[in-house]
Amino acid sequence: MEAIGIGYSIALISVVIAYGLSEGKSKNRKYKVWGIALMLPISPALAFSIGLTYSAIIGNAWAGLIMFYICPIIFLIGLIMLLVGIFKKVEAI
Repeated sequence: MEAIGIGYSIALISVVIAYGLSEGKSKNRKYKVWGIALMLPISPALAFSIGLTYSAIIGNAWAGLIMFYICPIIFLIGLIMLLVGIFKKVEAI
C-alpha cells in the first residue's frame, strides 16, 4: 500500500511543478510543458498507482496489469500535447 501512495505523490508533485513552469507562459509553452510532464513523470507513476489500486480493490493480482493499457494512453495524450505545442502556429494579434 505504500507504493500506491508513492506513485500518487510523484504524479501530484509533477503536476504542481508543471503548473508552476507553465503559469503565465504562452499557449505553445504550456502545451510543451504539460506534454513533457504527462509523458515522463506523470504517465508511469499514475498508471502504476491506478493499476495497484484497481488490483487491491478487485483482489486479483493480475488485474494490476491494467497499467500496461493506461500508461501508453496517457503517454500518447502527452505526446499529442507536445506536438501541438511544437507545430502550432503562433497567432498574430
